[in-house]
Amino acid sequence: MRRTRNAKIVATLGPASSDPAVVRQLFMSGVDVFRLNFSHGSHADHSERFKVLRALEQETGRPIGILADLQGPKLRIGTFAGGPVMLAPGEPFRLDLDAAPGDQRRARLPHPEIFAALVPGAELLLDDGKLRLVVERCGADFAETRVLVGGKLSERKGVNVPGVVLPITALTDKDRKDLALALELGADWIALSFVQRPEDVSEARELIGDRAAIVVKLEKPSAVERLDEIVALADAVMVARGDLGVELPAERVPAIQKRIVRTCRRLGKPVIVATQMLESMIESPIPTRAEASDVATAIYDGADAVMLSAESASGKYPVVAVDMMNRIIEQVEADPQYRQLIDTSHTSARPGGDVAEAVCCAMRRAVTLLHAAAIVCYTSSGHTSLRAARERPESPILSLTPRLQTARRLALVWGVHSVHIADVADVDQMTQRACDIARRDHFAQAGQYIVAIAGMPFGTAGTTNLIRIATV
Repeated sequence: MRRTRNAKIVATLGPASSDPAVVRQLFMSGVDVFRLNFSHGSHADHSERFKVLRALEQETGRPIGILADLQGPKLRIGTFAGGPVMLAPGEPFRLDLDAAPGDQRRARLPHPEIFAALVPGAELLLDDGKLRLVVERCGADFAETRVLVGGKLSERKGVNVPGVVLPITALTDKDRKDLALALELGADWIALSFVQRPEDVSEARELIGDRAAIVVKLEKPSAVERLDEIVALADAVMVARGDLGVELPAERVPAIQKRIVRTCRRLGKPVIVATQMLESMIESPIPTRAEASDVATAIYDGADAVMLSAESASGKYPVVAVDMMNRIIEQVEADPQYRQLIDTSHTSARPGGDVAEAVCCAMRRAVTLLHAAAIVCYTSSGHTSLRAARERPESPILSLTPRLQTARRLALVWGVHSVHIADVADVDQMTQRACDIARRDHFAQAGQYIVAIAGMPFGTAGTTNLIRIATV
């Protein structure tokens, strides 16, 4: 079960892809990490999907990553007495805490925290940004606004407040219950929504500890403004382009996507590019040319993973969508220009770095000089494999770990083929095991070089300090 590509595929399970046979097809077609979206489905649904995935892992003998995506706060307006209303540009419209159903002139906004953060001149976006209001006067329980961009407004539509940091925690009561279930079931990654500031990540870390790794979803402009701080606290990052595109002008999103990917690569954190990647494949068996180019761009930039949402969760062609994404990645990575772009965009180590950085720099150079068949990382925490992946080396990364949890987490990381093995006692045993598995999994043939890196003493996290070159 060796993938012939470096970038990984994350796919969302849902009504179209919950049957064990379909899940197996998705995995065989190329899915490396499965996403469970806690915005939809019951706890019973997600528990059953966990069972299906762990059974598939047992059957195939390959570690499978599971990403539990928390919903986060959902800000919505109230109901309307007479059904949807039409808001005309230039007309006044009031938002308040009154529980009465709304009409043409006002609507309930049951979120006092929004009113607490508003100031005159602030904009409110309704229904994914289709309608725009500007605040003219506001208080602790109301906002008098004027319509900038009008249209039909239905009840319970979402509200966004761009450019304002809201006094809201990223974890609602629902999220905390969902998080408890995900951790109990053994999720490998927890995706955190509605992150506005570094403190939101720290709050989640206190609850999660080391039981799972944290993916920060970058979907708020305030989070992008503190990008380096947030990425430093995260274990991985998701570029949530749909939400970013609501609160920011669409033309700014591509540049922000590239900035996030560059930052994550510089800091050695896995990065997922998500939302609307093959959107038309929800209804069509083939993507648009623009969508294929969109996926390819993320791969050329060096993203660790690309993600399918509704395409695999509720679309008509979930397996076809995965197969298409797999083919696009393989085609890009076969392009000679791909390696040139990856090398050009590589962030070289600077003087004053640590020992692990020096070892990985030497590894990258050795691989190039020797045309090594594979890099073998022996790791307990996953730290060594993450450091190796940051280098974006020419040869595949065979990651050997005695911890199944680590093997599953590394399924998300660029270029890493993760294998769960028994512990080793010394360097000679590690080298022999590395050579045996490299041959068994078709990474290397007899007579070829492998470059092995590890941390001594074994089992101590963050101690990458050993490089060894061996002949298979």
